[in-house]
Amino acid sequence: MQSEYIIEMLNIRKEFPGIVANDDITLQLRRGEIHALLGENGAGKSTLMSVLFGLYQPEAGEIRKNGQVVKINNPNDATALHIGMVHQHFKLVDVFTVLDNIILGAEDTKLGFLQKKVARQKVQELSDKYKLYVDLDAKVEDITVGMQQRTEILKMLYRDNEILIFDEPTAVLTPQEIDELMEIMRGFAKEGKSILFITHKLNEIMAVADRCTVLRKGKCVGTVNIKDTNKQELSNMMVGRPVQLEVQKGPAHPEDVILDVKGLTIPSKTSKKNAVHDVSFQVRAGEIVCIAGIDGNGQTELVYGLTGLEKASAGTITLCGQDISHASIHKRSQAGISHIPEDRHKHGLVLDDTLENNLVLQTFQEPRFQKMGFIKRDAVRQYANQIIGQYDVRSGQGPVTVTRSMSGGNQQKAIIGREIDRGCPLLIAVQPTRGLDVGAIEYIHSQLVAQRDAGKAVLLVSLELDEVMNVSDRILVMYEGEIVGELDPKTTTVQELGLYMAGAKRGGKGGTQE
Repeated sequence: MQSEYIIEMLNIRKEFPGIVANDDITLQLRRGEIHALLGENGAGKSTLMSVLFGLYQPEAGEIRKNGQVVKINNPNDATALHIGMVHQHFKLVDVFTVLDNIILGAEDTKLGFLQKKVARQKVQELSDKYKLYVDLDAKVEDITVGMQQRTEILKMLYRDNEILIFDEPTAVLTPQEIDELMEIMRGFAKEGKSILFITHKLNEIMAVADRCTVLRKGKCVGTVNIKDTNKQELSNMMVGRPVQLEVQKGPAHPEDVILDVKGLTIPSKTSKKNAVHDVSFQVRAGEIVCIAGIDGNGQTELVYGLTGLEKASAGTITLCGQDISHASIHKRSQAGISHIPEDRHKHGLVLDDTLENNLVLQTFQEPRFQKMGFIKRDAVRQYANQIIGQYDVRSGQGPVTVTRSMSGGNQQKAIIGREIDRGCPLLIAVQPTRGLDVGAIEYIHSQLVAQRDAGKAVLLVSLELDEVMNVSDRILVMYEGEIVGELDPKTTTVQELGLYMAGAKRGGKGGTQE
Protein backbone atom coordinates (compact mmCIF):
# COMPACT_ATOMS: atom_id res chain seq x y z
CA MET A 1 0.00 0.00 0.00
CA GLN A 2 1.33 3.46 -0.89
CA SER A 3 2.19 5.66 2.10
CA GLU A 4 -0.07 8.66 2.78
CA TYR A 5 3.08 10.78 3.09
CA ILE A 6 5.55 11.46 0.28
CA ILE A 7 8.20 12.64 2.77
CA GLU A 8 8.56 11.90 6.48
CA MET A 9 11.28 13.32 8.69
CA LEU A 10 11.11 11.32 11.91
CA ASN A 11 12.73 12.32 15.24
CA ILE A 12 15.44 14.44 13.58
CA ARG A 13 18.22 15.82 15.79
CA LYS A 14 20.89 18.21 14.49
CA GLU A 15 23.54 19.87 16.66
CA PHE A 16 26.07 22.65 16.07
CA PRO A 17 28.73 23.88 18.53
CA GLY A 18 26.87 25.22 21.55
CA ILE A 19 23.35 24.71 20.14
CA VAL A 20 20.82 21.97 19.36
CA ALA A 21 19.21 23.35 16.18
CA ASN A 22 16.70 20.49 15.73
CA ASP A 23 15.61 18.56 18.83
CA ASP A 24 13.58 15.41 18.03
CA ILE A 25 11.51 16.98 15.23
CA THR A 26 8.96 15.02 13.20
CA LEU A 27 7.50 16.49 10.00
CA GLN A 28 5.23 14.68 7.54
CA LEU A 29 4.44 15.99 4.06
CA ARG A 30 1.42 14.74 2.12
CA ARG A 31 1.27 14.42 -1.65
CA GLY A 32 0.07 17.59 -3.40
CA GLU A 33 -0.08 19.70 -0.25
CA ILE A 34 1.48 23.04 0.62
CA HIS A 35 2.91 22.52 4.09
CA ALA A 36 4.19 25.63 5.90
CA LEU A 37 7.06 25.52 8.36
CA LEU A 38 6.71 28.41 10.80
CA GLY A 39 9.05 29.59 13.52
CA GLU A 40 11.07 32.47 14.92
CA ASN A 41 14.51 33.38 13.60
CA GLY A 42 16.88 30.63 14.67
CA ALA A 43 14.03 28.20 15.50
CA GLY A 44 15.69 25.58 13.26
CA LYS A 45 13.53 25.78 10.11
CA SER A 46 16.32 26.26 7.54
CA THR A 47 18.47 23.68 9.34
CA LEU A 48 15.68 21.07 9.14
CA MET A 49 15.23 21.71 5.40
CA SER A 50 19.01 21.61 4.88
CA VAL A 51 18.97 18.13 6.44
CA LEU A 52 16.27 17.08 3.96
CA PHE A 53 18.27 18.55 1.06
CA GLY A 54 21.47 16.76 2.14
CA LEU A 55 23.45 19.86 3.15
CA TYR A 56 23.65 18.59 6.76
CA GLN A 57 23.69 15.09 8.25
CA PRO A 58 21.47 14.60 11.32
CA GLU A 59 22.84 13.13 14.56
CA ALA A 60 19.66 11.09 14.99
CA GLY A 61 16.38 10.29 13.23
CA GLU A 62 15.47 9.06 9.75
CA ILE A 63 13.98 10.33 6.49
CA ARG A 64 11.46 8.33 4.48
CA LYS A 65 10.19 8.84 0.97
CA ASN A 66 6.97 7.01 0.06
CA GLY A 67 7.37 4.99 3.28
CA GLN A 68 10.90 3.77 2.41
CA VAL A 69 13.91 4.88 4.49
CA VAL A 70 16.34 6.95 2.37
CA LYS A 71 19.85 8.25 3.05
CA ILE A 72 20.56 11.75 1.73
CA ASN A 73 24.31 12.39 1.93
CA ASN A 74 24.42 15.47 -0.30
CA PRO A 75 22.25 17.64 -2.60
CA ASN A 76 22.91 15.26 -5.53
CA ASP A 77 21.19 12.48 -3.57
CA ALA A 78 18.29 14.86 -2.89
CA THR A 79 18.03 15.74 -6.60
CA ALA A 80 18.03 12.02 -7.48
CA LEU A 81 15.04 11.65 -5.12
CA HIS A 82 13.36 14.60 -6.93
CA ILE A 83 13.77 16.97 -3.97
CA GLY A 84 14.58 20.59 -4.92
CA MET A 85 15.24 23.69 -2.81
CA VAL A 86 15.13 27.45 -3.33
CA HIS A 87 17.44 28.86 -0.66
CA GLN A 88 16.88 32.08 1.29
CA HIS A 89 20.20 33.43 -0.02
CA PHE A 90 20.18 32.35 -3.65
CA LYS A 91 22.84 29.92 -4.88
CA LEU A 92 23.54 31.52 -8.25
CA VAL A 93 26.73 32.37 -10.16
CA ASP A 94 26.56 36.14 -10.72
CA VAL A 95 28.68 36.25 -13.90
CA PHE A 96 26.79 33.40 -15.61
CA THR A 97 23.64 33.90 -17.67
CA VAL A 98 20.24 32.83 -16.37
CA LEU A 99 20.24 29.83 -18.73
CA ASP A 100 23.73 28.70 -17.65
CA ASN A 101 22.69 28.91 -13.98
CA ILE A 102 19.59 26.81 -14.60
CA ILE A 103 21.42 23.96 -16.34
CA LEU A 104 24.59 24.10 -14.19
CA GLY A 105 25.22 20.63 -12.73
CA ALA A 106 22.47 19.00 -14.84
CA GLU A 107 23.92 19.56 -18.28
CA ASP A 108 22.69 17.60 -21.31
CA THR A 109 25.70 16.42 -23.34
CA LYS A 110 26.15 14.46 -26.52
CA LEU A 111 29.62 13.06 -27.26
CA GLY A 112 30.97 15.45 -24.64
CA PHE A 113 29.36 18.54 -26.21
CA LEU A 114 26.83 20.65 -24.33
CA GLN A 115 23.33 20.43 -25.87
CA LYS A 116 22.41 24.04 -25.13
CA LYS A 117 19.67 24.29 -27.73
CA VAL A 118 17.78 21.36 -26.20
CA ALA A 119 18.25 22.82 -22.72
CA ARG A 120 17.06 26.28 -23.81
CA GLN A 121 13.92 24.77 -25.36
CA LYS A 122 13.09 22.83 -22.17
CA VAL A 123 13.65 25.92 -19.98
CA GLN A 124 11.58 28.09 -22.34
CA GLU A 125 8.69 25.58 -22.21
CA LEU A 126 8.82 25.54 -18.38
CA SER A 127 9.00 29.34 -18.32
CA ASP A 128 5.90 29.64 -20.53
CA LYS A 129 3.96 26.91 -18.74
CA TYR A 130 4.41 28.39 -15.26
CA LYS A 131 4.53 32.06 -16.36
CA LEU A 132 8.03 32.35 -14.90
CA TYR A 133 9.26 34.93 -17.40
CA VAL A 134 13.00 35.67 -17.31
CA ASP A 135 15.57 36.81 -19.84
CA LEU A 136 17.61 33.62 -20.34
CA ASP A 137 20.58 35.52 -21.78
CA ALA A 138 20.84 38.16 -19.05
CA LYS A 139 23.65 37.85 -16.52
CA VAL A 140 22.40 37.12 -13.01
CA GLU A 141 24.23 40.17 -11.61
CA ASP A 142 22.11 42.44 -13.85
CA ILE A 143 18.63 41.13 -12.98
CA THR A 144 16.31 41.97 -10.06
CA VAL A 145 16.03 39.85 -6.95
CA GLY A 146 12.55 38.70 -8.05
CA MET A 147 14.00 37.51 -11.36
CA GLN A 148 16.81 35.71 -9.52
CA GLN A 149 14.20 33.85 -7.55
CA ARG A 150 12.39 32.81 -10.73
CA THR A 151 15.74 31.51 -11.97
CA GLU A 152 16.03 29.37 -8.81
CA ILE A 153 12.50 28.00 -9.29
CA LEU A 154 13.21 27.16 -12.94
CA LYS A 155 16.39 25.44 -11.79
CA MET A 156 14.25 23.15 -9.60
CA LEU A 157 11.70 22.47 -12.33
CA TYR A 158 14.44 21.74 -14.89
CA ARG A 159 15.52 18.86 -12.66
CA ASP A 160 11.96 17.42 -12.65
CA ASN A 161 11.63 17.79 -8.88
CA GLU A 162 8.35 16.75 -7.25
CA ILE A 163 9.13 17.87 -3.69
CA LEU A 164 9.83 21.62 -3.66
CA ILE A 165 11.35 23.37 -0.64
CA PHE A 166 10.98 27.17 -0.53
CA ASP A 167 13.13 28.79 2.19
CA GLU A 168 11.74 32.26 3.01
CA PRO A 169 10.82 32.76 -0.65
CA THR A 170 9.03 36.08 -0.20
CA ALA A 171 11.56 37.86 2.04
CA VAL A 172 12.97 39.79 -0.93
CA LEU A 173 9.89 40.19 -3.13
CA THR A 174 7.50 43.09 -3.79
CA PRO A 175 3.80 42.66 -2.89
CA GLN A 176 2.97 42.05 -6.57
CA GLU A 177 5.72 39.42 -6.92
CA ILE A 178 4.50 37.71 -3.74
CA ASP A 179 0.99 37.37 -5.21
CA GLU A 180 2.50 35.88 -8.39
CA LEU A 181 4.59 33.42 -6.39
CA MET A 182 1.53 32.29 -4.39
CA GLU A 183 -0.28 31.60 -7.68
CA ILE A 184 2.69 29.60 -8.95
CA MET A 185 2.76 27.55 -5.73
CA ARG A 186 -0.97 26.80 -5.97
CA GLY A 187 -0.40 25.65 -9.56
CA PHE A 188 2.38 23.30 -8.47
CA ALA A 189 0.18 21.76 -5.76
CA LYS A 190 -2.70 21.25 -8.23
CA GLU A 191 -0.30 19.31 -10.44
CA GLY A 192 0.47 16.98 -7.56
CA LYS A 193 3.82 18.47 -6.53
CA SER A 194 4.37 18.66 -2.76
CA ILE A 195 5.65 21.92 -1.28
CA LEU A 196 7.44 22.71 1.97
CA PHE A 197 7.27 26.44 2.56
CA ILE A 198 9.43 28.09 5.24
CA THR A 199 8.16 31.49 6.29
CA HIS A 200 7.25 33.66 9.23
CA LYS A 201 4.69 35.75 7.39
CA LEU A 202 1.33 34.73 8.79
CA ASN A 203 -0.69 36.30 5.95
CA GLU A 204 1.02 34.04 3.42
CA ILE A 205 0.46 30.89 5.46
CA MET A 206 -3.25 31.73 5.80
CA ALA A 207 -3.42 32.40 2.04
CA VAL A 208 -1.77 29.29 0.57
CA ALA A 209 -0.92 26.58 3.09
CA ASP A 210 -2.98 23.46 3.83
CA ARG A 211 -1.18 22.60 7.06
CA CYS A 212 1.45 24.25 9.20
CA THR A 213 4.11 22.82 11.52
CA VAL A 214 5.41 25.27 14.14
CA LEU A 215 8.97 25.13 15.54
CA ARG A 216 10.16 27.02 18.60
CA LYS A 217 13.78 27.03 19.83
CA GLY A 218 14.56 23.84 17.92
CA LYS A 219 11.54 21.86 19.13
CA CYS A 220 8.28 21.02 17.35
CA VAL A 221 5.31 22.79 18.99
CA GLY A 222 2.68 21.07 16.81
CA THR A 223 1.05 20.76 13.38
CA VAL A 224 -2.31 22.43 12.65
CA ASN A 225 -4.79 22.55 9.76
CA ILE A 226 -4.90 26.12 8.42
CA LYS A 227 -8.69 26.14 8.09
CA ASP A 228 -8.95 25.44 11.87
CA THR A 229 -6.64 28.22 13.06
CA ASN A 230 -5.98 32.00 12.85
CA LYS A 231 -3.04 34.42 12.76
CA GLN A 232 -3.12 35.20 16.48
CA GLU A 233 -3.08 31.51 17.46
CA LEU A 234 -0.18 30.79 15.06
CA SER A 235 1.84 33.75 16.36
CA ASN A 236 1.27 32.61 19.97
CA MET A 237 2.46 29.08 19.07
CA MET A 238 5.51 30.51 17.34
CA VAL A 239 6.66 33.00 19.97
CA GLY A 240 5.20 31.38 23.09
CA ARG A 241 3.37 34.52 24.18
CA PRO A 242 0.65 36.83 22.83
CA VAL A 243 2.11 39.19 20.19
CA GLN A 244 0.86 42.68 19.33
CA LEU A 245 0.21 42.44 15.59
CA GLU A 246 -0.56 46.19 15.45
CA VAL A 247 2.12 48.87 15.93
CA GLN A 248 1.62 50.77 19.20
CA LYS A 249 2.42 54.48 18.80
CA GLY A 250 1.12 57.92 19.63
CA PRO A 251 1.10 60.96 17.33
CA ALA A 252 4.42 62.39 16.10
CA HIS A 253 5.76 65.75 17.28
CA PRO A 254 8.19 66.81 14.52
CA GLU A 255 10.75 69.47 15.43
CA ASP A 256 13.92 70.77 13.70
CA VAL A 257 14.90 69.60 10.22
CA ILE A 258 17.64 66.95 10.58
CA LEU A 259 17.99 65.84 6.95
CA ASP A 260 17.45 68.27 4.08
CA VAL A 261 17.81 66.89 0.54
CA LYS A 262 17.57 69.29 -2.42
CA GLY A 263 17.54 68.32 -6.12
CA LEU A 264 19.44 65.08 -5.58
CA THR A 265 20.26 63.29 -8.86
CA ILE A 266 22.14 59.99 -9.11
CA PRO A 267 23.09 58.35 -12.43
CA SER A 268 21.98 54.78 -13.14
CA LYS A 269 24.56 52.04 -13.62
CA THR A 270 22.36 49.98 -15.93
CA SER A 271 20.61 52.55 -18.16
CA LYS A 272 21.07 56.03 -19.61
CA LYS A 273 18.33 57.44 -17.39
CA ASN A 274 19.09 58.70 -13.90
CA ALA A 275 18.32 56.24 -11.09
CA VAL A 276 17.31 59.19 -8.89
CA HIS A 277 16.08 62.37 -10.57
CA ASP A 278 15.83 65.78 -8.86
CA VAL A 279 14.58 64.48 -5.50
CA SER A 280 13.92 66.92 -2.66
CA PHE A 281 12.53 66.17 0.83
CA GLN A 282 13.12 66.79 4.52
CA VAL A 283 13.09 64.58 7.60
CA ARG A 284 12.56 66.24 10.99
CA ALA A 285 13.51 65.19 14.48
CA GLY A 286 10.68 63.23 16.06
CA GLU A 287 9.13 61.75 12.91
CA ILE A 288 9.32 58.59 10.82
CA VAL A 289 9.28 59.34 7.10
CA CYS A 290 8.85 56.30 4.89
CA ILE A 291 9.99 55.99 1.29
CA ALA A 292 7.58 53.54 -0.34
CA GLY A 293 7.65 52.10 -3.83
CA ILE A 294 7.98 48.94 -5.86
CA ASP A 295 11.53 47.56 -5.76
CA GLY A 296 13.81 49.05 -8.41
CA ASN A 297 12.37 52.59 -8.54
CA GLY A 298 15.47 54.32 -7.19
CA GLN A 299 15.09 53.70 -3.45
CA THR A 300 18.35 51.74 -3.24
CA GLU A 301 20.33 54.38 -5.16
CA LEU A 302 18.76 57.18 -3.07
CA VAL A 303 19.99 55.52 0.14
CA TYR A 304 23.41 54.88 -1.44
CA GLY A 305 23.53 58.59 -2.33
CA LEU A 306 22.64 59.67 1.22
CA THR A 307 25.13 57.33 2.88
CA GLY A 308 27.97 57.95 0.41
CA LEU A 309 27.98 54.54 -1.29
CA GLU A 310 27.17 56.27 -4.62
CA LYS A 311 28.19 59.70 -5.89
CA ALA A 312 25.44 62.17 -6.80
CA SER A 313 25.73 64.13 -10.05
CA ALA A 314 23.66 67.05 -8.71
CA GLY A 315 21.93 68.28 -5.57
CA THR A 316 22.81 68.87 -1.92
CA ILE A 317 22.47 66.82 1.29
CA THR A 318 22.43 68.72 4.57
CA LEU A 319 22.58 66.91 7.93
CA CYS A 320 21.91 68.93 11.09
CA GLY A 321 22.81 72.10 9.16
CA GLN A 322 26.10 70.68 7.84
CA ASP A 323 26.58 70.11 4.09
CA ILE A 324 27.70 66.49 3.66
CA SER A 325 27.10 66.25 -0.12
CA HIS A 326 30.76 65.42 -0.83
CA ALA A 327 31.76 63.83 2.49
CA SER A 328 33.17 60.27 2.63
CA ILE A 329 31.11 57.36 3.98
CA HIS A 330 33.10 57.47 7.24
CA LYS A 331 32.62 61.25 7.63
CA ARG A 332 28.86 60.92 7.04
CA SER A 333 28.68 58.15 9.60
CA GLN A 334 30.55 60.32 12.13
CA ALA A 335 28.37 63.33 11.29
CA GLY A 336 25.37 61.40 12.60
CA ILE A 337 23.96 58.82 10.15
CA SER A 338 23.11 55.32 11.33
CA HIS A 339 22.37 52.95 8.43
CA ILE A 340 20.57 49.61 8.50
CA PRO A 341 21.45 48.48 4.95
CA GLU A 342 19.26 46.65 2.45
CA ASP A 343 21.84 43.93 1.79
CA ARG A 344 23.09 42.75 5.17
CA HIS A 345 25.77 40.50 3.67
CA LYS A 346 27.22 43.04 1.27
CA HIS A 347 27.04 46.26 3.30
CA GLY A 348 26.16 45.26 6.87
CA LEU A 349 28.55 42.61 8.12
CA VAL A 350 31.97 41.04 7.77
CA LEU A 351 30.59 37.51 7.58
CA ASP A 352 33.74 35.57 8.46
CA ASP A 353 34.51 37.73 11.50
CA THR A 354 33.09 37.30 15.00
CA LEU A 355 29.82 38.83 16.13
CA GLU A 356 31.59 41.07 18.70
CA ASN A 357 33.91 42.56 16.06
CA ASN A 358 30.92 43.23 13.79
CA LEU A 359 29.16 45.10 16.58
CA VAL A 360 31.99 47.68 16.90
CA LEU A 361 32.76 48.15 13.17
CA GLN A 362 32.07 51.91 13.26
CA THR A 363 32.98 52.60 16.88
CA PHE A 364 36.21 50.67 17.60
CA GLN A 365 38.26 53.90 17.39
CA GLU A 366 36.31 55.45 20.27
CA PRO A 367 38.20 55.78 23.60
CA ARG A 368 35.85 53.28 25.28
CA PHE A 369 37.04 50.54 22.90
CA GLN A 370 40.72 51.44 22.29
CA LYS A 371 43.73 52.91 24.05
CA MET A 372 46.77 54.13 22.11
CA GLY A 373 45.69 52.10 19.08
CA PHE A 374 45.10 48.85 20.97
CA ILE A 375 41.59 47.39 21.15
CA LYS A 376 40.21 46.92 24.67
CA ARG A 377 38.97 43.34 24.20
CA ASP A 378 37.08 43.20 27.53
CA ALA A 379 35.16 46.39 26.74
CA VAL A 380 34.21 45.06 23.28
CA ARG A 381 33.01 41.74 24.73
CA GLN A 382 31.00 43.48 27.47
CA TYR A 383 29.35 45.74 24.87
CA ALA A 384 28.62 42.78 22.56
CA ASN A 385 26.95 40.88 25.41
CA GLN A 386 24.81 43.93 26.16
CA ILE A 387 23.55 44.17 22.53
CA ILE A 388 23.05 40.38 22.29
CA GLY A 389 20.90 40.46 25.44
CA GLN A 390 18.95 43.58 24.57
CA TYR A 391 18.09 42.52 20.99
CA ASP A 392 17.78 38.77 21.64
CA VAL A 393 20.48 37.93 19.08
CA ARG A 394 20.66 34.13 19.14
CA SER A 395 24.06 32.67 18.36
CA GLY A 396 25.67 29.34 19.23
CA GLN A 397 28.79 30.75 20.89
CA GLY A 398 27.66 34.22 21.97
CA PRO A 399 29.99 37.11 21.07
CA VAL A 400 32.65 34.87 19.50
CA THR A 401 30.22 33.22 17.04
CA VAL A 402 31.32 33.55 13.41
CA THR A 403 28.62 35.82 11.95
CA ARG A 404 28.18 33.72 8.79
CA SER A 405 26.94 30.76 10.88
CA MET A 406 24.01 32.71 12.38
CA SER A 407 20.50 32.67 10.91
CA GLY A 408 19.60 35.58 8.60
CA GLY A 409 17.15 37.02 11.11
CA ASN A 410 19.72 37.03 13.91
CA GLN A 411 22.29 38.70 11.63
CA GLN A 412 19.65 41.37 11.00
CA LYS A 413 18.97 41.86 14.72
CA ALA A 414 22.71 42.32 15.33
CA ILE A 415 22.90 45.10 12.71
CA ILE A 416 19.79 46.81 14.06
CA GLY A 417 21.11 46.69 17.62
CA ARG A 418 24.46 48.12 16.55
CA GLU A 419 22.96 50.97 14.49
CA ILE A 420 20.23 52.04 16.91
CA ASP A 421 22.64 51.94 19.85
CA ARG A 422 24.90 54.50 18.19
CA GLY A 423 22.23 57.11 19.00
CA CYS A 424 22.74 59.14 15.80
CA PRO A 425 20.39 62.05 14.98
CA LEU A 426 19.38 60.29 11.72
CA LEU A 427 18.56 56.59 11.40
CA ILE A 428 18.20 55.31 7.82
CA ALA A 429 16.46 51.91 8.06
CA VAL A 430 16.18 50.02 4.76
CA GLN A 431 13.78 47.09 5.03
CA PRO A 432 14.74 46.62 8.68
CA THR A 433 12.31 43.73 9.28
CA ARG A 434 13.11 41.76 6.13
CA GLY A 435 13.36 38.09 7.06
CA LEU A 436 12.26 38.64 10.67
CA ASP A 437 9.50 36.84 12.58
CA VAL A 438 6.47 38.50 14.20
CA GLY A 439 8.08 38.66 17.65
CA ALA A 440 11.20 40.35 16.28
CA ILE A 441 9.18 42.64 13.98
CA GLU A 442 7.08 43.79 16.97
CA TYR A 443 10.31 44.61 18.84
CA ILE A 444 12.01 46.41 15.92
CA HIS A 445 8.91 48.51 15.20
CA SER A 446 8.76 49.52 18.87
CA GLN A 447 12.47 50.47 18.69
CA LEU A 448 11.89 52.67 15.60
CA VAL A 449 9.00 54.41 17.38
CA ALA A 450 11.17 54.79 20.52
CA GLN A 451 13.89 56.46 18.38
CA ARG A 452 11.29 58.84 17.00
CA ASP A 453 9.95 59.63 20.47
CA ALA A 454 13.51 60.27 21.70
CA GLY A 455 13.76 63.07 19.12
CA LYS A 456 15.66 61.22 16.39
CA ALA A 457 14.80 61.51 12.69
CA VAL A 458 13.96 58.14 11.12
CA LEU A 459 14.00 57.55 7.34
CA LEU A 460 12.41 54.17 6.68
CA VAL A 461 12.58 52.47 3.28
CA SER A 462 10.15 49.58 3.03
CA LEU A 463 8.48 47.36 0.44
CA GLU A 464 6.03 45.94 3.02
CA LEU A 465 2.74 47.83 2.66
CA ASP A 466 1.62 46.93 6.21
CA GLU A 467 4.86 48.33 7.59
CA VAL A 468 4.59 51.49 5.48
CA MET A 469 1.03 52.15 6.68
CA ASN A 470 1.54 51.24 10.34
CA VAL A 471 4.96 52.62 11.23
CA SER A 472 5.35 55.85 9.24
CA ASP A 473 4.13 59.37 10.06
CA ARG A 474 4.56 60.53 6.43
CA ILE A 475 4.88 58.49 3.25
CA LEU A 476 6.88 59.60 0.21
CA VAL A 477 6.26 57.43 -2.85
CA MET A 478 9.06 56.85 -5.34
CA TYR A 479 8.36 55.91 -8.94
CA GLU A 480 11.02 55.74 -11.67
CA GLY A 481 13.52 57.72 -9.60
CA GLU A 482 11.19 60.57 -8.64
CA ILE A 483 9.04 61.32 -5.62
CA VAL A 484 5.54 61.28 -7.07
CA GLY A 485 3.47 61.87 -3.97
CA GLU A 486 3.42 62.61 -0.25
CA LEU A 487 0.71 60.79 1.70
CA ASP A 488 -0.55 60.75 5.27
CA PRO A 489 -0.93 57.14 6.46
CA LYS A 490 -3.87 58.20 8.66
CA THR A 491 -5.94 59.43 5.71
CA THR A 492 -4.76 57.34 2.74
CA THR A 493 -5.61 53.73 1.82
CA VAL A 494 -3.46 50.81 0.67
CA GLN A 495 -5.26 51.02 -2.70
CA GLU A 496 -4.35 54.69 -3.18
CA LEU A 497 -0.77 53.99 -2.12
CA GLY A 498 -0.67 51.16 -4.69
CA LEU A 499 -1.78 53.54 -7.47
CA TYR A 500 1.07 55.96 -6.67
CA MET A 501 3.55 53.06 -6.48
CA ALA A 502 2.46 51.80 -9.91
CA GLY A 503 2.81 55.30 -11.41
CA ALA A 504 -0.92 55.57 -12.15
CA LYS A 505 -1.30 58.60 -9.88
CA ARG A 506 0.97 61.57 -9.25
CA GLY A 507 0.97 64.75 -7.24
CA GLY A 508 -0.73 64.83 -3.87
CA LYS A 509 0.64 67.04 -1.12
CA GLY A 510 4.34 67.63 -1.60
CA GLY A 511 4.32 65.38 -4.67
CA THR A 512 5.83 66.25 -8.00
CA GLN A 513 7.07 69.81 -8.04
CA GLU A 514 5.17 71.76 -10.67
